[in-house]
Amino acid sequence: MNIRTTTDPITLREVSNPEDHPCVYEGDGDNGITIYFENEDNRKTYMDLKTGGNIVLQSNDSDDYVAEG
Repeated sequence: MNIRTTTDPITLREVSNPEDHPCVYEGDGDNGITIYFENEDNRKTYMDLKTGGNIVLQSNDSDDYVAEG
């Protein structure tokens, strides 16, 4: 399933005419989300916020770590 959101995640405002605005697709082609932005600066800000890899919790970044709580 592909999801399309027209709420700019930076400003939280609705993007009118999304086909005329920048967007980002995240997914594998069959399943994903298209996120539309009010402008290119907001798209770049969003892309700069993205993180990757493991998040270190309690000084343990191993792949088999399970958070308890």
